[in-house]
Order: sequence, then C-alpha cells, then structure tokens
Amino acid sequence: MLVTYSEASRDLFETDSILFGAALAVCRIIGATLSKAGRATGQSSAIPAWRIRIEERIARARALIGRLICFRSGNTRPRIVRTVRMAFAGTNVSLSQPDITQKLTERIDDVKQRIAAWGKRIRRYTERSTRFNQNRLFQSDQKRLNKSLERPIVSGTGASPNQADTVAFWRSLWSEPVNHNEGPWTEVVVSQCTGITPMDPVTITPDDVAEAVRRSPNWKSPELDGLHHYWLKGFVVCHAVLADSIKRLSIRSRSRASSLLGSLTWFLKITIPQTRANTAPSRVYPLYIRH
Repeated sequence: MLVTYSEASRDLFETDSILFGAALAVCRIIGATLSKAGRATGQSSAIPAWRIRIEERIARARALIGRLICFRSGNTRPRIVRTVRMAFAGTNVSLSQPDITQKLTERIDDVKQRIAAWGKRIRRYTERSTRFNQNRLFQSDQKRLNKSLERPIVSGTGASPNQADTVAFWRSLWSEPVNHNEGPWTEVVVSQCTGITPMDPVTITPDDVAEAVRRSPNWKSPELDGLHHYWLKGFVVCHAVLADSIKRLSIRSRSRASSLLGSLTWFLKITIPQTRANTAPSRVYPLYIRH
C-alpha cells in the first residue's frame, strides 16, 4: 500500500502526509501508545549522593552560625544555649568565661571557612561536569550546544521599546535604496572568476537519501510534520520518491523549486532589545527564525 500511494504522490507534501499516515497505521496495528503531548526533551538531573550530603552539611552549618550569632547577641533561650554547648563540646571553652564573645566569633569564622570549602568542592564538580557535557555535546550535536550557550531572554517590567521608532529605524536601513560604490576590486574578482568551471548538476539518488537518513537520530524531536527519522529508515520504499521530490528543488528547475521552497519555508520576525534598559531603536534587533 505504501508503494502504491507513494508513487501516486505529486509533491513532497503529499509524500510526507502518506509517510505520517503509514507510521500512524503501524503504531495502531502493533498497539503502541501515542503521546499527544510530545516526547519529553529534558534529561533527568540525578544529583550525586556525596553532593546531597555536602549540601546537608552546609545547611546545618548555616543553622549553627545563626544560633551562635543569636547567643552572641544576648539570646539565652534553652535551645540556643544547648546548641552553643554542643558546638563547643570537647573543648575547654565555658559559656561563662569572660572571652566567650571572642570564642564565638572564632567559631563562627571557622564554620564559615568550612562552608566556603564545601561550596568550592561543589563548584569544581559543577564546572568539570559542565565542561565534560559540553565537549561530549560538541561531538554529537553542535547545534544543541550553541543553543545551550545562548543567554536566556529575561522579560523585564520596564518600559517597552517604541514600535514606531523601531520600525522607522530599520526601514531606513532595509527598504530605502542605496547606491553603493563597488570600487575597482569587483572588476578584479569578476575577471578572476571567468575561468572557473561551473559545478556539474547534483543528482540525488535513493542511495543518497538512505545514507542521509541512516546518519540521523531515530527519535530526535520532529519538525512540524511530526514524522521521526525512525520511520524514514523503516520505510525503505519511499527513498526513491523522496529523491525524486528533492530533484524538483534543484537549480535546474528554478520555477518549480521557487514555488516549493516558498511553501516549505516560513519566516518569523521577532524584535528583541539588547537589554531591558536599552529601548532605543538602534538597540532593538530583529530576529528572523526560518523553518
């Protein structure tokens, strides 16, 4: 059935719909559970046991510092006094001696240094783990790494940029015609390129499609069509149809390619201020998202 319907498809959109329907039919036949909300993209963030123990020590140490400061300020409640005595257990320090304030200050500084040492150990582990994950992600998915390194967009409550001024500023740069002075270097480049032999037309074969699909992750998040690469690997009979559809997007059929590319691609323009404080039109940058 897939062969019959695929050969009758007129363009890439019909082929994509047929493949999606075939994947859905297979899932229903084998009784697979279909998730309507989509697959979860986040990974489980398991915290090591040693880090949990250190964080608990830091929490207890901070509570101890708070009670020592309360006792130094004159708070003599039974719970505070009991905690202070436990803090000086095993030492020759008495709570009634004259220099108890100095002893309390020294004890507080000692606990603070321990907290700093524990926190530094956690930071070293976090930095090392981050470097390791980034190096591994650089080898497997550079696009995802670059996306993770981008600064998050912080939505502020300040004044928003003026839309009319922003549109007028960027329209003056993009919409108004400008006569550029090309200079003599363009003629040199043209003369150097006259002897270049044009590249032979690229022919897309079913083997090329199969090789491209083979290197793709099986269950990576799909695009708007909702079709995972797993099905393209399984439906081998569609490779010839996909190769034929891709040929229509080649440079040799410009009229057909332009119509298909126009349908396959859409742009979304979003204006993003450089920072929350900069609302000037020259600091509001338009971002184009192409699909």
